[in-house]
Amino acid sequence: AETTTLNPNFFQFLDLEYKYQHFGKPPNLSHCYAIFVSKKKKRKLESLRSEPLNMAEGLVLKGTMRAHTDMVTAIATPIDNSDIIVTASRDKSIILWKLTKDDKSYGVAQRRLTGHSHFVEDVVLSSDGQFALSGSWDGELRLWDLATGVSTRRFVGHTKDVLSVAFSVDNRQIVSASRDRTIKLWNTLGECKYTISEGDGHKEWISCVRFSPNTNVPTIVSASWDHTVKVWNLQNCKLKNSLVGHTGYLNTVAVSPDGSLCASGGKDGVILLWDLAEGKKLYSLEAGSIIHSLCFSPNRYWLCAATENSIKIWDLESKSVVEDLKVDLKAEAEKADGGVGTGNQKKVIYCTSLNWSADGSTLFSGYTDGVVRVWGIGRY
Repeated sequence: AETTTLNPNFFQFLDLEYKYQHFGKPPNLSHCYAIFVSKKKKRKLESLRSEPLNMAEGLVLKGTMRAHTDMVTAIATPIDNSDIIVTASRDKSIILWKLTKDDKSYGVAQRRLTGHSHFVEDVVLSSDGQFALSGSWDGELRLWDLATGVSTRRFVGHTKDVLSVAFSVDNRQIVSASRDRTIKLWNTLGECKYTISEGDGHKEWISCVRFSPNTNVPTIVSASWDHTVKVWNLQNCKLKNSLVGHTGYLNTVAVSPDGSLCASGGKDGVILLWDLAEGKKLYSLEAGSIIHSLCFSPNRYWLCAATENSIKIWDLESKSVVEDLKVDLKAEAEKADGGVGTGNQKKVIYCTSLNWSADGSTLFSGYTDGVVRVWGIGRY
């Protein structure tokens, strides 16, 4: 194996088959995203390992945030770690939350953004935290000014439900995915610049689309109900790789913080990890039930999955489950029903959306009961 010279903004290791790059800002290498370790030569890169948890520490429930009246479909967190988050819901609204970090409540609904006429399926934030972008079953995307709560732009062009939206790293491009089986690339003026549809496009609903954060290799990654993940060259919207291996429809795909890996999951209950540069499957993780959302930790070599049974967190170096987060669903159902034993008490509550705070200390999780549950790293 060979190692290139480190500089303040870039470092790179090569080991046998896989090249794993990280674009970060040392000097604190213990906070860097860990290097992928080849099966053939498992090297312990001590200075680049995941930030360890103290044996007496773990993720504990810090509080619950209640304002939505239906399933929380997406959670967006700011990259500057400021005390806000934005959530989307099937109650047709988007909520801007102010994080108070008080016991139990943790945050208060500061502003409710309304305008979509159907379920809001996805929401993301611009890098400056000033704007939110949403996609809805009404077939539209909307851009929101968070300072005023006003929808400043509508993006019209999809013929069916919009299931996923994303901003490019520089906020100059927007991508959306839909049940109409197309991926659309937009500018911020609401003009569709390109549509990926026939030919190499997906053959079924496209459930999730994301930009790679690696700006040196401009890439879009999409997941579909046709069981495939597709990797697209952003510069010409041509297919780079079609990643095949799942046996059921896909709900989600997540790209690692450095853009070298992606993880996909859905109906078959298996997470597949892929090398984006090579277009190869690396390995699989058994989640045990349908996967609704995936996200990578920004500062630990962790992958989190929202499943119908729990939130599972894997350490990707050891491929072991380090956390299996569950809530007292019976107590929550009774709370929702005011303690009355009605049929609603049997309603299944599970996690449908996930996102980390930028510093990796807090995991926000949205559930089918409309509650955002906040997990923090702390002492048991």
